[in-house]
Amino acid sequence: MDYPELLDATIRHLEAEKARGVRHVNLDPANLTALAKPLAAPAPAQQERPAPAPARQKPVSPPQSSPTPSVAEQPAPPSSPAPSGALMSREEKERAMADLRNRALQCVKCDHLVRSRRNVVFGVGNIHTDLMFVGEAPGMDEDAKGEPFVGKAGQLLDKIIAAMGLQRQDVFIGNVLKCRPDTPGQRYGNRKPTPSEMATCLPYLASQIEIIRPKVIIGLGGTALEGLFGKSQQGITRLRGTWMTYRDIPVMPTFHPSYLLRSTGHVEKRKVWEDMLAVMELLNLPISEKQRGYFLNK
Repeated sequence: MDYPELLDATIRHLEAEKARGVRHVNLDPANLTALAKPLAAPAPAQQERPAPAPARQKPVSPPQSSPTPSVAEQPAPPSSPAPSGALMSREEKERAMADLRNRALQCVKCDHLVRSRRNVVFGVGNIHTDLMFVGEAPGMDEDAKGEPFVGKAGQLLDKIIAAMGLQRQDVFIGNVLKCRPDTPGQRYGNRKPTPSEMATCLPYLASQIEIIRPKVIIGLGGTALEGLFGKSQQGITRLRGTWMTYRDIPVMPTFHPSYLLRSTGHVEKRKVWEDMLAVMELLNLPISEKQRGYFLNK
């Protein structure tokens, strides 16, 4: 056998072996000599085994390929208890929120908070709203009633909401933490949640947001922003009034109402109101000249 014939035989043999699924061959002299034997009828040898090739091609042929799923068919994010609220009916959202609430009320992940809490403060308001307020954690009054923002800061928040032309029941109000941070040895006062506490409880808030899918979130204070976005090198003084984004939802950072209660002047109140005006404009809410003039010339 001359060199061209040996080369042709080798190529045909390797192609046949590849068709059978063989990926490795032993090229010793005996195998090379044996290649001469099928030279007389190489083509029939290839034609007698047509089945393996079509079997391998089936998964990539058009009839067998799987179409790319549509947006509605895409699996929900891991943090979502159900498909995104934007794709859920009112009844589905209400069932999903009720299930989430039941799980939150039974939560015992933080032993120290479970021992000291009186109520789990899940959140309150309209789950079909376009506007959601997020605070940091329940205080003593909220822990007693089981509802967020019911103390003096909550009363001021109600006034802010009313000034926007809305009512408390028109929006949804929640917190990063669903239990009041414990204050051992203290009868009064509140403390900031720890990063560990916020990380443990944040999935409940994330699921609330995913179910509601508001058009705008208002972050009340630096701790609320830390819960949503992680530790920031910038304080709320720098961040307020600057739009941020949480899972494609615009977030307006602003001062916490408790901060305004400690402020004696109208300058800080005007800053918060400017933030509310920006939110109202984004939501296409009507704004009167009287509203635009709040806290000016005072």
